[in-house]
Amino acid sequence: MDEITGSASRHPVESGGRAEDLRDQVRARRLWYHTMDLAPGVVTPGWFDLRPIVHRLPWPEVRGRRCLDVATYDGFLAFELERRGAREVVALDLPNEEDWDWPPEMRATGPERLAALTGPERGAGFRIAREALGSLVQRVETSVYDLKPERIGTFDVVVCGSLLLHLQDPLRALEAIRSVCDGLLVSAETIRLGLSVLHPGRALAELDGSSELCQWWVPNAAGHRRMLHAAGFEVECATRPYAVPFGPSHPAPPGARARLRLWPRRLMLGHAGVPHVAVRARPRL
Repeated sequence: MDEITGSASRHPVESGGRAEDLRDQVRARRLWYHTMDLAPGVVTPGWFDLRPIVHRLPWPEVRGRRCLDVATYDGFLAFELERRGAREVVALDLPNEEDWDWPPEMRATGPERLAALTGPERGAGFRIAREALGSLVQRVETSVYDLKPERIGTFDVVVCGSLLLHLQDPLRALEAIRSVCDGLLVSAETIRLGLSVLHPGRALAELDGSSELCQWWVPNAAGHRRMLHAAGFEVECATRPYAVPFGPSHPAPPGARARLRLWPRRLMLGHAGVPHVAVRARPRL
């Protein structure tokens, strides 16, 4: 099994002095991906805020079960699994920036630019949150492509959020996830809202593979379900499209035209965030 990093504190932040120290740690962190409540009055300034929509995910019963959060970053979904009573939670993330699926134009400069944006300590946000929450979640550094039962065991529940669009080969990743999933997968992923509205019954995806967004395949809702089926899962249920709201640190859309494009999302989804759907599925193969 891969080395498990970090140490657990069983007592979350309580005293005023410790809370102020936590605020200093949060402020010192250059980039927070997730907006999280770490203590009374201490909230991380994430790029995205899952708190208003976490209830929209088709959660299975996780109490007493072994769970995996794939592509955890700051750990919001891993800590949510723990909060819901999971017996054990493993949080998976990459060991370094070079392991991203960079588009060809960005392979030479992307890792260095990302490291400059996030800071020198990989996984610092997860570590700060874990200590503040008194969490026992275990962080494992490996690629989703390398998931194997003999390396990490198997899990009753696997959660994977907002990852597939950043992968050059999302089907290979889903097959690797299936190899360690003994029960249920919750896959919450970015979709193309226009393709979902115009072609609700056709499995489609838009290919990027070259922009600085580091995105590859972005499906419509039907395409997301087809990806899961093609990787050997049987879909049990799916949500309607929803938007993951932007957090306080998310860069503002550049220009009036980009801001105008957000209004259809506000009207259809209630937020100007990133369109998603979430699916609950089980291995069929």
